[in-house]
Amino acid sequence: MDLLCSPLTAGLLAGVDEAGRGPLAGPVVAAAVILDDLQPIAGLADSKKLTARQRERLYDEIRAKALCFCIAEASTQEIDDINILQATMLAMRRAVEGLRLKPAMVQVDGNRIPLLTVPAEAIVKGDAKVQAISAASILAKVHRDRLCQQLHERYPEYGFDVHKGYPTAAHVAALKRHGASPVHRRTFGPVKLVLT
Repeated sequence: MDLLCSPLTAGLLAGVDEAGRGPLAGPVVAAAVILDDLQPIAGLADSKKLTARQRERLYDEIRAKALCFCIAEASTQEIDDINILQATMLAMRRAVEGLRLKPAMVQVDGNRIPLLTVPAEAIVKGDAKVQAISAASILAKVHRDRLCQQLHERYPEYGFDVHKGYPTAAHVAALKRHGASPVHRRTFGPVKLVLT
């Protein structure tokens, strides 16, 4: 047995966070990240406190320096089928299960944890307290923002590039004007209203 390998994997910590619970359209995205203590990343913080440019820079650095990471989604259809909370838990579970290395502990931003086969704890405001969760929040946010850019190219009338699917006045007005697109979450109030 190679003794150099076992201590390294014994204490691996994965941070998990999501992006996109509140929007009216598109998937919910989760990321899981195991950082490398030997390659620290400066400037990690809650993705909402960073500028788009800072997030983009950190996104590339996290992907380059992390021991491993996984970004996963739960689709609009899954959100409508099982509700946003369960879909968020599903995306988080997919992200953890997609990691190349198995963590000894998973720390999840918020007050709930998905069903996992490894020990896990929920940390309220974890994206501001735990670097691995901050890294996960950045990966999830940038990935989802890029998805919204793609949605904008397919459905330019809704302005997904600006509001990222959140229920802004402009988005709700576009919903009323054009009806729901195939990527809108049909179980969410403002979308339900235009469907009735």
